[in-house]
Amino acid sequence: MTPPIPPGPAPLRYRLSLQTYYGALRLLTPLIWQYFRRRARKDAAYADFPEERRGLGEPFVIADVWVHAVSMGELNSAVPLIRLLLEQGYRVVTTHATPAGRRAAERTFDAEITARRVAVRFAPIDLPKAWGHFLLGTQPKVGLVMEMEFWPGMIEAAALMDIPLCLANSQVPSKSYPRALRLAKGIGHPVARAAAVFAKSERMAERFRALGAGDVRVMGETRFDIPPNPSHVAAGEALKARLSRDVVTLASVVEGEEETYLQAIRAMGEAGAPPLFIWVPRAPELFEATAERLRGAGLRVAVRSKEISPDLTGLPDLGDVDVLLGDSFGEMFFYLAAADAVIVGGGFVEKGAHNVIEPLALGKPVITGPHVWTIEYPGVEAREAGVLTVCDTAEALPDEIAAALRGGGEAARAFHAENAGASQRMVEAILPLLEDKR
Repeated sequence: MTPPIPPGPAPLRYRLSLQTYYGALRLLTPLIWQYFRRRARKDAAYADFPEERRGLGEPFVIADVWVHAVSMGELNSAVPLIRLLLEQGYRVVTTHATPAGRRAAERTFDAEITARRVAVRFAPIDLPKAWGHFLLGTQPKVGLVMEMEFWPGMIEAAALMDIPLCLANSQVPSKSYPRALRLAKGIGHPVARAAAVFAKSERMAERFRALGAGDVRVMGETRFDIPPNPSHVAAGEALKARLSRDVVTLASVVEGEEETYLQAIRAMGEAGAPPLFIWVPRAPELFEATAERLRGAGLRVAVRSKEISPDLTGLPDLGDVDVLLGDSFGEMFFYLAAADAVIVGGGFVEKGAHNVIEPLALGKPVITGPHVWTIEYPGVEAREAGVLTVCDTAEALPDEIAAALRGGGEAARAFHAENAGASQRMVEAILPLLEDKR
């Protein structure tokens, strides 16, 4: 397999546009620091390690592979890749824009961090000097940027330092593609400055080629390679076994779609024999507000942190509860394993639906709202395979839930198995770069 090669010099118009971008970013830097201070009022970790935002920070480790995973979702998609690299003896440094992403990396790779095989950093502000400090300090042989983070400064810094930077798990959603194409035709798109693009599907690969990317390879989606946490699955199944009714999990509920789900809960309650709903907000700042909202709607609410022990043992009797609020992170497979059907959040607001792969791994019927541009892959393929239902209106949701509760899970498991293996393919693509520079 031909290894990815860093691009040559950028075209003049792109270099000029980069200077404009850098100039604007330097002017805005005080506002960026103000943004971090403001976010720190709710999450103090936004104020931690400010030197890393400048590309500095100690101690550094010399890394073989650098993985840029902006937040928790991107980190989760990177975990199978990182595990494979660690198994082969390579060292990894990860960068993150949010505390949630950094915390997830620290929690997931705690032992490897202690052994100095993994280092975790906040990503620098997207300026040449900051990225230069970071890349000189870590000296990665190759970089992997997860999902849709096309930061011009980061990509150009890697190209100038002759570091092959690959865009992994990459997609260009249909909603943003026309704008990206105009940018590519006008001044050039940052993806053309990457060493390679590991696209999720052939449909996505065609879009990247139209944006000017040279080395584009269809690799699939690494989230299909995330193994369900066995202890969480066992605990979820144990919770389900204690119940004598159906369970519906609302996974990754985002702000703005709460009323849609409340209406569905009320409608199913009025129809008789209502399911237990497990409601899992997307963000921790929504936990308390969601509990108040559910109680304010007259629902009987149990809260995971109060009713269930930290190790997920001593499961309660939830016979008279309408909603179990999942106020925890890192336990999604527990909430999914207890379900007979899953609704994935985000689809009833324009920001778009979240990951549908985890419930498919457990063979669960999956529903989401009409805004599926964010999960075009594997959303289109999953819908065609009959394992994902896209509910077009809030009013239709109760009927779709009832239909999903009558469905089976074998097709979902088969679809999931057919799409696995992307992580191994990506590692094989970059191995020549690592072996040549050892």
